[in-house]
Amino acid sequence: MKKLVFVSILLAIVVVSLGAYTRLTHAGLGCPDWPGCYGFIDVPKTSEQILAAEKAFPDRPVEHHKAWNEMIHRYFAGALGFLILIIAFLSIKRRAHGGPVGLPILILLVVIFQAALGMWTVTMMLMPVVVMGHLLGGFTTLCLLFLLYLRLGDYRVPGGDVALKKYAKFGVLGIIILIGQISLGGWTSSNYAALTCTELPICQAGWMDQLNFEHALDLIPPEKDSYEFGHLDHASRLTIHVMHRIGAIVTTLYLLWFAISIYRKAQSPFFRNASLSLGFILSVQVGLGISNVWFSLPLSVAVSHNVVAAMLMMSLITMTYSLKRKI
Repeated sequence: MKKLVFVSILLAIVVVSLGAYTRLTHAGLGCPDWPGCYGFIDVPKTSEQILAAEKAFPDRPVEHHKAWNEMIHRYFAGALGFLILIIAFLSIKRRAHGGPVGLPILILLVVIFQAALGMWTVTMMLMPVVVMGHLLGGFTTLCLLFLLYLRLGDYRVPGGDVALKKYAKFGVLGIIILIGQISLGGWTSSNYAALTCTELPICQAGWMDQLNFEHALDLIPPEKDSYEFGHLDHASRLTIHVMHRIGAIVTTLYLLWFAISIYRKAQSPFFRNASLSLGFILSVQVGLGISNVWFSLPLSVAVSHNVVAAMLMMSLITMTYSLKRKI
């Protein structure tokens, strides 16, 4: 089953990437219904199908590139859900052999809720809290699959490195901080605030005078026909972006301290290499974040920023799990 979980992890990375691509190409409503597309199983192709689609959704003319972006994301997400169902079934079937059962079932429940969030993303017309929840659901699915993969492994850290065990709690805190930062990133993206601040390191001159927290964190927004391209004013979007920037600084400093501390005290090559990997991925992520601002959110960089955030979380999970269970 470990190989099946590994394949599911790879597929989950693809799904997270496609989700980011769909969101960043403004294709979240490329198909204005769910689970089909304009009432069809796939994207309308013939002139008759397009005519019927635009008659059914007069406010949403067919844009094939956006519709295909959305449907391809759904196809891959559906395939991932099917693999997770198989993993849960096999885990229950083999529970007598002592393998994990609770975690696979939890992953299945998460992916079912994730499918519901995917539906609500469309039916609630890209409401920011739903879009952010859908993003976090994708990250959660991937990270839980990765944790399951670690639990199915039988590796031990050579030499023990018992002195490092006390750092496990700092790893857990790092995971919590990173979850918060990823959430802020999702909130920034779902409110279309990524390009509100165009200068480094925090924002353009006078940003402190423009901060407005009154509506920046409203989870339930005023009712709108659509939340596509955002509904908040400039000051609220600037506030969200500034929070993400400050969160990035806090997260970077903490994870850098954590990686350096592990590297300095580790005796085993495992933890030395793990801390170097964490530091490297963190550096790449910071570079991508700066590039997003410097080059005005190029698509490839923005998608990579999402994927590397997931890799950073998996690296931190590896470190923390190994500190808690493998020494």
